[in-house]
Amino acid sequence: MGELGPVTTELLGVVRDGTDDKALAARICQACVRGLGVDGAALSLLTATEARQTLWATDPVAERLEELQFTLNEGACMEAARTGAPVLVPDLHHCTRTTRWPLFAAAVGEQTAVAALFALPLQWGAINLGVLDLYRAVPGALSEAERLDALAAADTAALMLLDQRTDPDNRFGGWLDHALGSRAEIHQATGMVLVQLAVSAEDALARMRAHAFVHQRLLIEVARDVVARRLVFTEDMM
Repeated sequence: MGELGPVTTELLGVVRDGTDDKALAARICQACVRGLGVDGAALSLLTATEARQTLWATDPVAERLEELQFTLNEGACMEAARTGAPVLVPDLHHCTRTTRWPLFAAAVGEQTAVAALFALPLQWGAINLGVLDLYRAVPGALSEAERLDALAAADTAALMLLDQRTDPDNRFGGWLDHALGSRAEIHQATGMVLVQLAVSAEDALARMRAHAFVHQRLLIEVARDVVARRLVFTEDMM
């Protein structure tokens, strides 16, 4: 594994201290601006049971970008949310890709000074938790080091959000602690899910966290349903 980039390194150093969703999103966005040579960032949450919500935007331009994309239902963020793949547009005004977003491309040109846009899905397994949007005021691609750091940071941010939403009291470890914790129900449920899906214990725990996130439940509640056989995981379930 290569050396971690500055953004991922900063996020790995975040200490859990009662941070709420918006404060966590602010830390993620600010770290991206500091470490990736972008001018602004925004983080929006997408779940199956909630309307889309912008948790944090570093500045009015980043906030306006989110509003335009959600209003018009097109743009890099919306494509990343639908496909689960990064959408990297180093020059919004000279890119054939933007012909798929004619309303958004026109609105950006009229209402903002944005020239480059990078949308990174906060993906965990089959679940898309949200999108991290980055922009530049001048055209320019992310360097290879920046691209790799941005992708790793998005993965890290997804896990942090899962932990924040499904285990708010931090009973099962830190942001990136894959330990199963001390509760017997978590151990037992993880063992059952890993058999159901034929995956590792880490992946089984992540799937339970993702299910809890999407359905606005706590991890312990999902674990109890698994143990009681009220919930059985399959490959295609959300």
